[in-house]
Amino acid sequence: MNIDRILRSVVAVRSSIPEDAFTATTLGTQREGSGVVIRENGLVVTIGYLITEAEEVWLTRNDGYVVPAHALAYDQETGFGLVQALGSLDVPALDLGDGAEAKVGDPVMLADGIGQFVQAAIVAKQEFAGYWEYLLEEAIFIAPAHPSWGGAALVGSDGKLLGIGSLRLQMNQRGQSADINMVVPINLLPPILDDLLTRGQVNKPPRPWLGAFSAESNGDVVVMSVAQGGPAAQAGLREGDIISEIRDGEVAGLADFYRKLWRSGPAGVEIPMRILRDGREAWLRIKSADRNSFLRKPQLQ
Repeated sequence: MNIDRILRSVVAVRSSIPEDAFTATTLGTQREGSGVVIRENGLVVTIGYLITEAEEVWLTRNDGYVVPAHALAYDQETGFGLVQALGSLDVPALDLGDGAEAKVGDPVMLADGIGQFVQAAIVAKQEFAGYWEYLLEEAIFIAPAHPSWGGAALVGSDGKLLGIGSLRLQMNQRGQSADINMVVPINLLPPILDDLLTRGQVNKPPRPWLGAFSAESNGDVVVMSVAQGGPAAQAGLREGDIISEIRDGEVAGLADFYRKLWRSGPAGVEIPMRILRDGREAWLRIKSADRNSFLRKPQLQ
């Protein structure tokens, strides 16, 4: 593995988001992380939350050279974001590997855009359900964790890109707590890449979105908060509500909740759900929406 060449292919990503943007209060107006050059023309893949609703994006090589860029697309299902450099980056593109073929125990490296990297190993490959209505059938988890994980490059021993860093989490093993990184496998990108480049989104109906941030507690799905102005807030869903049923199906954990929600139909479908609030049961009907309709669209400067 040529570490210096790999580090050249990873750039720092900095974005500015308008204060009145939908995600400004939750994700901030100044976001920083990393991205990976995957085509010689300066196409960069990153983690989507860094560039959602961005009005300005800047890419910085690890030698300090700065290039303006344009946010092309953010795919809600995978979490990937695409950025196009608007000037010459003059760095090599990193070849895509296959995250699905990577195995638990494999040695890997997670590298950020300022030249920092962590030598690690894959400690798990399993389903991941995120609180923001997000589900991966098989995410990659590595340890030790990188302190600057957002958009960082997960690289295998063959020097190929295996995934993009998304989160830092904690894992408990034998009574010990350790920091780990969750990584989105890069094999999810090629099937949607052409759509993202030509349409800005995947060519299929958007999933129904509620705007509910939820967590799983002892098998129960508990609402932590709701997006202001989103469908859940408009329907009266509240912090602390326990979602126990969708339509006629009981909810068995967060991943099951998302699958039942997304099987209900395309965005806009009405979602009846039974909730437990202060020890009492009630039914709510939430008219779902397309999450992208709440977001500012990328504007080419």
